[in-house]
Amino acid sequence: MKNLEKMVIVPLAAVVIATASGCTTTQKGAGLGALAGAALGGVIGHQSGHGGEGAAIGAGVGAVSGALLGEQMDKKYCPKCGTEYTSGVTYCSKDGTELQYKK
Repeated sequence: MKNLEKMVIVPLAAVVIATASGCTTTQKGAGLGALAGAALGGVIGHQSGHGGEGAAIGAGVGAVSGALLGEQMDKKYCPKCGTEYTSGVTYCSKDGTELQYKK
């Protein structure tokens, strides 16, 4: 493994391990997406002799797409009016009711 690949994949693995506990679904999705993207990008990049660059690009794309997917899974709703919100919102902006996670 080249030095650049080690500098990309090892920190990403540490991020995924750190995000596995106590993080939101969005954060977990970003961490896992980054690791999967780095692995796939590293393999594809290795074929052209640029494994480190492929891993870095794959990690970035994987993190963004993983975060977007995780955010969609991490939705809250207002039990009174049914409006959906992201996980960062606590109260409904329409009626002030405390939001609940979708089950």
